[in-house]
Amino acid sequence: MKNIKVGDLTFGSGRIYVQSMLNVPADDVEKSVKQAIELERAGCEIIRAAVPKIENAGLISALKNAVSVPIVADIHFDHKIALACIDAGVDKIRINPGNIGSDDRVKAVADACRARKIPIRIGVNSGSLESDLLEKYGSPTAEALVESAMNHVRLLNKFDFDDIVISIKSSNVNLMISAYRLLAKQTDYPLHLGVTEAGTERMGLIKSAVGIGSLLCDGIGATIRVSLTADPIKEVYAGKDILKACGLGGGAEIVSCPTCGRTKIDLISLANKVEEMLKTVDKPIKVAVMGCAVNGPGEAREADVGIAGGSGEGLIFRKGKILRKVPEDKLLEELKKEIEKL
Repeated sequence: MKNIKVGDLTFGSGRIYVQSMLNVPADDVEKSVKQAIELERAGCEIIRAAVPKIENAGLISALKNAVSVPIVADIHFDHKIALACIDAGVDKIRINPGNIGSDDRVKAVADACRARKIPIRIGVNSGSLESDLLEKYGSPTAEALVESAMNHVRLLNKFDFDDIVISIKSSNVNLMISAYRLLAKQTDYPLHLGVTEAGTERMGLIKSAVGIGSLLCDGIGATIRVSLTADPIKEVYAGKDILKACGLGGGAEIVSCPTCGRTKIDLISLANKVEEMLKTVDKPIKVAVMGCAVNGPGEAREADVGIAGGSGEGLIFRKGKILRKVPEDKLLEELKKEIEKL
């Protein structure tokens, strides 16, 4: 994979970066900055902001002054907005080179980005595919999406620009997976993964986990964005969890049993509390929450630390080895102490 610098981050380094997008109107700089700060605190590593008008370019400098993570400007149609954002110090530009006008406008953006060492993400979407490709393929097929992306790549290459990231998103999970797999065979540019318009928090997370997760397990992708009709912070947590599920993310991972007739503790509530607690734990550890004191420690012996419930009490264990028995109301507190020791 070609290495591309985005701020202080390096796409192609082997690490997968989680990003999200502000959903506050660009005119409201104060609320946009507040949301960006909240996203950074939640672990968001790249923040994208829509810049619909040239007057909104000031948002970029405001964001740059407020957070330390790279800022991406999302531009449609007007190349002058892209140029204004570049002047404001943006870390990456997201455009569709085919919809910002004539070649001289594309060249102007490419020249400005090259001078500042700012990469460009080519964003292709199945819902806005070029009419000639729709006519050629009959529908937004994987082949059509890839051809569109590569046409845009060649357009930027024509102006001696090569710091490129590509996304080819679709709301159709199967189509999205097929398109990215096909694209990965044709280029070594870093790929930005996502299922666009994935839906509400529940269904959007499921579709994103299937689409993004499948590709990550194939070794495809440099950065991800989970698109949810929800608070962007939930996109960040979802992205981090998908990385963990694929064995690619840092931080703590929870494993918990589904409960059965042997469970004599409020395990569901306890597991939810442990999961919430682990959001702020950066250690690459596995934490188990098991419902059965008899089988729990053995079944979760791969966990670095865990708890197993009993009747009004529970066990604290490490790698399957029981450390001590504690009252039920002290389980969470004692688990936290063990995590701090790791």
